[in-house]
Amino acid sequence: MTVYAVGDLQGCLEPLQCLLHRVAFDPAKDRLWLVGDLVNRGPQSLETLRFLYAMRGSLVCVLGNHDLHLLAVAHNIERLKKADTLREILEAPDRDDLLDWLRRQKLLHYDAERDITLVHAGIPPQWTLKKALKCAAEVEEALLDDARLPLFLDGMYGNEPTKWDKDLKGVTRLRVITNYFTRMRFCKADGTLDLKSKEGLDSAPPGYAPWFSYSERKTRGQKLIFGHWAALEGQCHEPGLFALDTGCVWGGAMTLLNVDSGERHRCDCTENRP
Repeated sequence: MTVYAVGDLQGCLEPLQCLLHRVAFDPAKDRLWLVGDLVNRGPQSLETLRFLYAMRGSLVCVLGNHDLHLLAVAHNIERLKKADTLREILEAPDRDDLLDWLRRQKLLHYDAERDITLVHAGIPPQWTLKKALKCAAEVEEALLDDARLPLFLDGMYGNEPTKWDKDLKGVTRLRVITNYFTRMRFCKADGTLDLKSKEGLDSAPPGYAPWFSYSERKTRGQKLIFGHWAALEGQCHEPGLFALDTGCVWGGAMTLLNVDSGERHRCDCTENRP
């Protein structure tokens, strides 16, 4: 079995199929890890979700901010934004199956055999892996609870609180956990977030730095695959970290990583751009 990890898809199906064909991916024996943001902004969000659902037994997936946004708009259509490419999913006859599968995905995946973690945005510097897995499980439980799901999805939007506190409760607590795992780029050493700056490493606000850059980061030295930050262009020179979002939906390439060998493959299918 070969395990591959792919960067943010965002509804760009053709580059994904190009990459899987290039490595002769066999869903009967191989596995594909997805860093989240499966849908939105690209032209084939519905087709992408259907393609993944059809091979769901061969996937490991963590949720990104766009995936959670899709679940939210499915409960409240008023949240659709002008740039969203989600309406086809919401109006599809198989939407319930697709969305039910999506809500059952993790925020954080740890492969003990390979000692490597999969997450959409990252792990804040003040959390150990054990703490991160525990916090991720809180959100995952809310996603599976029919009674709590609408409350969480409605309350997850927002930039406050900017910092984790163990005494946080309810939706406020879930919101800051979700922001760490799905939206984080820059923060302070204590985990205080800045969620407004979205460009490259040199765009950090005063007093902030990329989440992975702190020498005291408690997961430093551990292997971690992440996406979300297209402006990095796949460049992260911290040992053990693999940045896979290379901005496919924005005109860049899509990147596929052989998790065991470290070999990377890139596909640039420009005709698939919005």
